[in-house]
Amino acid sequence: MSEEALEELFLFGEEKMEKALNQLRKEFGSIRSGRANPMILDKVTVDYYGAPTPLRQMSQVTVQDGITLVISPYDKSVIKDIEKALIKAEIGVAPNSDGMVIRLTFPPLTEERRREISKDVKKLGEDAKVAVRNIRRDMTDDLKKLEKSENLPEDVVKDNHDEIQKLTDKYTRMIDSAAAEKEKEVLTV
Repeated sequence: MSEEALEELFLFGEEKMEKALNQLRKEFGSIRSGRANPMILDKVTVDYYGAPTPLRQMSQVTVQDGITLVISPYDKSVIKDIEKALIKAEIGVAPNSDGMVIRLTFPPLTEERRREISKDVKKLGEDAKVAVRNIRRDMTDDLKKLEKSENLPEDVVKDNHDEIQKLTDKYTRMIDSAAAEKEKEVLTV
């Protein structure tokens, strides 16, 4: 029984840590770096016949020349609604429409703005590491409960504590790596 419970504890803990890492990557995707990235539009929803619809579900988004996003709606009658949604989303770029497509041209970031974004990236990375450490704490608490309920031997408990720490270290390194990569991307002109 205790073997299965320990395995479940690790599977559940690793799954939560993976979710924390994936959430961080998703947030990094919506942070603007020097080039145009369609993921910045992931949070934009358009009022489409009374239903809030994600922009990327109702149009094709392509990157043109590295600094311009071209949005081609499948239904051309909603171009005005898409423009309103883009303005409301405050992505920092004014939409430019020709009646068929909408262009979003991203101006180069200033050095000061790059530093601000870099700070945000570091903070998101720290928040993700805090989440991973909280998961470690929960796993450790669960291990203590198992120790009492299953009368686990001391050496088994110590080995599992070490494994929990190794798992935490692994995800902390992955978060640091993702944050460093995003920071480099933001600071590169």
